[in-house]
Amino acid sequence: MATNINNLAAEINRTLANYAHGVGEDIEKVAEKVAKEGARQLKIRSPIGVRHRYAKGWRAKKVGNQWVVHNTEYQLTHLLEKGHALVGGGRVAAQVHIRPVEEEMIDEFIQGVEEAIIR
Repeated sequence: MATNINNLAAEINRTLANYAHGVGEDIEKVAEKVAKEGARQLKIRSPIGVRHRYAKGWRAKKVGNQWVVHNTEYQLTHLLEKGHALVGGGRVAAQVHIRPVEEEMIDEFIQGVEEAIIR
């Protein structure tokens, strides 16, 4: 389709809008995939003890425009990840399991966004 010089700006704007819309959809798909995979990895890597519900409690959920990974047993996440003091003295050692998955999710999301922009 031939475009005259008067319509050039409108044509460029329309093309850029179509590109941005496509990239936005691709980024949304990447975010969903990364969140669901992160929840799955946390289920696998979470410590299993007396409360094995904790490991099964990881969920990926869309809140507004963002994907959030959370645990239904949210009271335990900080205690297990950072360790905690015992009532009778002493400490329970930290069982780091969230941070490595978080770092992997960040790397995977960045890589997915870069691929979406390049396409």
